[in-house]
Amino acid sequence: MSIFSDRVIKAAISIPKGRVTTYGRIARAAGGGDMASRSIMSILGKAYDAGEIRIPFHRIVYAGGKIWIDDAHRAKRMKLYKKEGIMIDKKDCIKNFADVVFDFK
Repeated sequence: MSIFSDRVIKAAISIPKGRVTTYGRIARAAGGGDMASRSIMSILGKAYDAGEIRIPFHRIVYAGGKIWIDDAHRAKRMKLYKKEGIMIDKKDCIKNFADVVFDFK
C-alpha cells in the first residue's frame, strides 16, 4: 500500500460521527491534489475488501453534499444518517451540509 493510500484510509476512519466530508477533502488531507479525489473510493474499497471494516462510507459525500446511495445500501445508510443527526432531503442531498461538513486540520 502506498503512503497516500495509508493516509486516505486514516483520514476516512477519523471522520467524526455526525459529520461528513468530501472526496476532495480526504484527498487533500492525504497530501494529494484535486484530481486525487477520483481515486479515494477505489483506495477505500480495496482496503475494505482487505479487511478494514472501520471505514464510514456513509460519511464520505460529493462536494455539494450529495450522498452516494444505491438501493442495496439505502435502508442501512438512511438509518446511520438518522442516528448521527444528518438530515437527507428527497434528492439525496444533506440538508444541513454546511453545519456537518468536516475539514481536516
